[in-house]
Amino acid sequence: MKKFFVALSMVAFLAGCDDSSSASAENNEPAALSSSSAGEVDCSALLDGETKWNWDVPKECRLNPEITYGTMTDERDGKTYRTVTIGDQVWMAENLNYADSTKTPSLKGKSWCYNNVAANCDVAGRLYTWAAAIDSVKLATDAENPLDCGYGKTCGLSGKVQGICPSGWHLPSESEWNTLFTKVGGKDVAGTKLKSQSGWHNNGNGDDAFGFSALPAGFNNYGDYYRGGRGAHFWSSTEYNSDHAYSMGLYYSNEYAFLDFSLKYYGFSVRCVKD
Repeated sequence: MKKFFVALSMVAFLAGCDDSSSASAENNEPAALSSSSAGEVDCSALLDGETKWNWDVPKECRLNPEITYGTMTDERDGKTYRTVTIGDQVWMAENLNYADSTKTPSLKGKSWCYNNVAANCDVAGRLYTWAAAIDSVKLATDAENPLDCGYGKTCGLSGKVQGICPSGWHLPSESEWNTLFTKVGGKDVAGTKLKSQSGWHNNGNGDDAFGFSALPAGFNNYGDYYRGGRGAHFWSSTEYNSDHAYSMGLYYSNEYAFLDFSLKYYGFSVRCVKD
């Protein structure tokens, strides 16, 4: 493993819930994986011999050291995220970790840190229900086109859905996930291409060839947590029916990616794509 340093700073796929566990990159603000005034961490030492997920490893150690990532800052809370360009799309290369339920009431009771440990959100972002991810309260209070969205409701979303993504970014649609798969070589190899190079159970890591650096953040199901270290699950903005919405899934034992419908009350990760 290369030595590098970083700064400290749906339905079928989820049927196995008993399996639980408690390209080039460019953007307008390039940021290298390097040292800063915050200090340095020897990622090679932390990852040496690792064969499973460890919440104590900083998220920066999971990024691909061969990729020069861009950055974006969420003006709502000041958090900075790495970004990566894949084809014509610019993606966040980290999971969203936005939690202000005062500014965004859609989040109240509908987002979590894995195992209810706040520090885990700093590593792998938050887990959100679909209603939280699409910012259902904002949609419902839209004076021009109010929509009642969430579990048990069909609201018929169309076009770009900003959801809880920062200004200038949006929640990817099913179509945009498929575009990503095409750019990395197809759905059959997308698991290998999108998963991070470390941290996945039983060495089920990817090669992270494009810098997407998907982490096995698991998911929440009514307060219980599953597949930490084994699976990654991401919402799309595309609704399937009143109870389900499309999501993208990766699993440690598979080279391919899933794109199927999942129950809207599951807590999944969010990756935003630039408008």
